[in-house]
Amino acid sequence: MHGITPRMINRNALTVVEKLQRQGYEAYVVGGCLRDLLLGKKPKDFDVATNARPEQIQAIFQRQCRLVGRRFRLAHIMFGPEIIEVATFRANHAESHNEKHAKQSEEGMLLRDNVYGTLEQDAERRDFSVNALYYNPQDNTLKDFFNGIEDLKNSKLRLIGDPVTRYQEDPVRMLRSIRFMAKLDMFLDKPSETPIKELAHLLKNIPPARLFEESLKLLQAGHGVKTYRLLRQYGLFEQLFPLLSKYFTEYEDSMAEKMILRSLASTDERVVDKLPLNPAFLFAAFFWYPLREQVEVLKNEGGLNNHDAYALASNDVLELLCNSLAVPRRHTTVIRDIWSLQLQFLKRTQKSVQRAMEYTKFRAGFDLLAMRAEIEGGETVDLATWWHEYQFSNDAQRQNLMNALPNQPKRKYHRRKRSGSSKKAIHE
Repeated sequence: MHGITPRMINRNALTVVEKLQRQGYEAYVVGGCLRDLLLGKKPKDFDVATNARPEQIQAIFQRQCRLVGRRFRLAHIMFGPEIIEVATFRANHAESHNEKHAKQSEEGMLLRDNVYGTLEQDAERRDFSVNALYYNPQDNTLKDFFNGIEDLKNSKLRLIGDPVTRYQEDPVRMLRSIRFMAKLDMFLDKPSETPIKELAHLLKNIPPARLFEESLKLLQAGHGVKTYRLLRQYGLFEQLFPLLSKYFTEYEDSMAEKMILRSLASTDERVVDKLPLNPAFLFAAFFWYPLREQVEVLKNEGGLNNHDAYALASNDVLELLCNSLAVPRRHTTVIRDIWSLQLQFLKRTQKSVQRAMEYTKFRAGFDLLAMRAEIEGGETVDLATWWHEYQFSNDAQRQNLMNALPNQPKRKYHRRKRSGSSKKAIHE
């Protein structure tokens, strides 16, 4: 017996399957939710597959249904805030010559994937054997077309079909391989593993907005450190974050690498503790040392003061980040705030300290300072310790902390005219 019962399935997913079947269509609970149930894990969401076309699904569920996606047409059935995703059975592209339904790039990537087929054809279109599982709650049967249950028992992750072709069809499958290996503690079989390094460059063809979403799934799922090391092992991390590749060392001992590992470990801890996550903090930490390097270049070659150098370096680094991952502005704004606070922390006058404390992202800024202290040691430890004590002190204790500071020279920032040479240095 497979061990899955209708009681384990989300009630709304059961409703969708039952309603489709009542209208004469085939319908199954499908994919990752079944895989997770078989592994004793709690599924994040429940998906449904059917032979009903998207328009037919919409006709059944009417206002409750929203059709989404052009490359891969799906129906979202809404139950208040919860969404049950319903996909129509797919077939191989060889089954259609109509570009409205199926289209591939010269490199084999699927640009449109709406060729509809049978249940068996749909199973062939699934990515991994452990995801090609279909459960019918009406008769409690589980269809396993590619020995996925056996692979689960052996902790083996195996692509269905020719791995090179499947990665070319959708290069994001390489990232999904890494995500499942880290999340499910599985190994990738040799045929699925071998082509990845050679095909890693195909990720450059994926829209940056999609890569941003995939990066969050990879790094904020509670297995960030393990995922990072796997991405490095297979040459995929530098495809997502090309600016960071120059800081890679044999023993992971550059400050940038230490910061990546420290921030990911902290993220993993927050997932375990069910604390909120902010992608902006992770990216601010990842790119702190590249930012510092660019600041020094602008100060030395462009003759800029610290404040202006930070502002321009932030623009440069964020532009490069957004070229590879389309980080939304709501996050880049927070990244700037976190970086800006690192400058604010250096100025410990009564007014500047109060101003720093009033920042909405003060806590995130301080957390980065604390991580920097662990990595850099020395004066940064003293600075982080002072700010830690200040936060948790009463007014009298805070005044004592201020009085104990050595006299700080007042820094005057003169707005200087930018010469043609300094402009040139900024863009080099």
